Amino acid sequence: MGPSIEGKGGTEGARRITGAGRFTRPEPGTTHWVERLRSAHLSVGTYSMAPGGPDDQVPHTEDEVYVITTGRGRLLTSSGHMWVAPGHAVYVPAGEPHTFVDITEDFAAVVVFAPPEVEPS
Repeated sequence: MGPSIEGKGGTEGARRITGAGRFTRPEPGTTHWVERLRSAHLSVGTYSMAPGGPDDQVPHTEDEVYVITTGRGRLLTSSGHMWVAPGHAVYVPAGEPHTFVDITEDFAAVVVFAPPEVEPS
């Protein structure tokens, strides 16, 4: 095995995405989002929710994949709903309204956006 390469960025080559999927307790009444990596083609971050907390997302202009790392809940979308748990991966196409509900334990997911998520101005 070669050296461990960690960091954030987009063109330095292969590396570990430090902290991806680790739950971070959000402030009461909010969610927690942190971007972990950005390249020309995608962005990756961690989305955390506390039990009973709101999901304040709005539809994104990018396709998304959520990989649930901790916690359980239900994802509501305009096309239906599904229960999610650690190890599940969920695809949400660009523009589709979606929200996580029924969160009963600390919840975290690695989120991959392609193309990269548009940064708020």
